[in-house]
Amino acid sequence: MASVNVKSAEFEALIEKGGITLVDFWAEWCGPCKMFGPIYERVSEDFPEITFAKIDTEAEREIAAAAGITSIPTLMAFRDGVLLYREAGALPEAPLKQLIEQIQGIDMDAIRAEIAKEKSEAGE
Repeated sequence: MASVNVKSAEFEALIEKGGITLVDFWAEWCGPCKMFGPIYERVSEDFPEITFAKIDTEAEREIAAAAGITSIPTLMAFRDGVLLYREAGALPEAPLKQLIEQIQGIDMDAIRAEIAKEKSEAGE
């Protein structure tokens, strides 16, 4: 699956849906973004079951600000609406594939239980 460009109105629904969603925050003027873009596209073809989203931080400043993006490229990975990974910097192809495989292997029931425990301890 090729990557999809995301607009403000679509962002929340995209990350809240089931499954894995990767989000690449980038800008046209960003050199490392230009290097990472083709890698991100190639890897998206190897994982058609995953949503690969791209957000242009210049065009979608509201999303970038809400996500706290201060450096680009920044990659975020969500699974079933839970943020599991967030890191600035361009990844080479092999580490990106390894990251995806790690996310696929996560026990989401354990993650949800941990989140519930933390909320309970915080009195939420």
